[in-house]
Amino acid sequence: MLYREAGQFKTSYEADQAVFPIRQDRWVIAVVLIVALAAVPLVIEDYWTNAVMLPFLVYALAALGLNILVGYCGQISLGTGGFMAVGAFAAFKLTTMFPGMNLIAVLLLSGLVTAGVGVVFGLPSLRIKGFYLAVATLAAQFFLVWLFNKVEWFYNYNATGQITMPPREIFGFLVTGPAAKPAVKYLFALSFVIVFAVVAKNLVRGRIGRMWMSIRDMDIAAELIGVRPLHSKLSAFAVSSFYIGVAGGLLFTVWLGAAEVTEAFGIDKSFLVLFMVIIGGLGSVLGSFLGAGFLVLMPILLKNFMVGGLGISPVVAKHVEITTMGVLIILFLIVEPHGLARLWQITKEKLRLWPFPY
Repeated sequence: MLYREAGQFKTSYEADQAVFPIRQDRWVIAVVLIVALAAVPLVIEDYWTNAVMLPFLVYALAALGLNILVGYCGQISLGTGGFMAVGAFAAFKLTTMFPGMNLIAVLLLSGLVTAGVGVVFGLPSLRIKGFYLAVATLAAQFFLVWLFNKVEWFYNYNATGQITMPPREIFGFLVTGPAAKPAVKYLFALSFVIVFAVVAKNLVRGRIGRMWMSIRDMDIAAELIGVRPLHSKLSAFAVSSFYIGVAGGLLFTVWLGAAEVTEAFGIDKSFLVLFMVIIGGLGSVLGSFLGAGFLVLMPILLKNFMVGGLGISPVVAKHVEITTMGVLIILFLIVEPHGLARLWQITKEKLRLWPFPY
């Protein structure tokens, strides 16, 4: 009764193949967008921007990029932190070398630079896969972090090795720097996430997405029916790295404003984004957002409950938080290996049958 296709007739192929063919889905998406674009900017403040909303948006974009590679194409990657560092340092060099360049162009070019780097490190996927590919991408993570640490040109010969984002405006609004308003930074990052989410949703539903999924399901059979592994795997690495590079650029320019490669883009960042994809759901655009929301909000809720509610010291609360998150990840892998997106799909299927027995 609440969620059913009955009576919703399609009169064209375009309507039948729409991203959201059911009216209720379109209503939910419309409400979410209205709240995110119109209501949240009116009440958002510094804490919610820097501790919740910007981390969620940045990690959702990075998880979406990794999900394209791991979830849709089946290529394991542990180099997400390194590729985010490429996007961040590319954004830094572009803003310092070309001070008049538009920030949107800076982020897009940073994504393109990261896509090129991703294709180079994706070349081993043509010969190896599984655990060996994971080790190869892990090597990329350590190599990129070492490179940005040792080559002083990347951080403009700063004695501390830190990169700092200068103030930049978009359409007359200050987006970066300490003086930027929280609502402006939030809306800027949200706009990127919305656009890239729509592009990703259409990509995975089209010819390119079908090629990726055929490689993921059975690469030998895919090659026999005409799918080119070289084109499919490298395009997945390129698109995935582009998304991750833009996320790294947003992390540096809009969220942090200053970063040091080892602390901001270490191996823990790669595992964090991978856990977001696993918990949210492999091969699901929605799962990327659910996983990012879960791993961004859950630690904050646990910390506030233990420190503010139970009076536990922050040090002990941090250890309990890490342990609890590990237990929850293991629990998800056992109970529902397809992640939160699968749970939402099951819920929708039950709503279609309610109130009848099933």
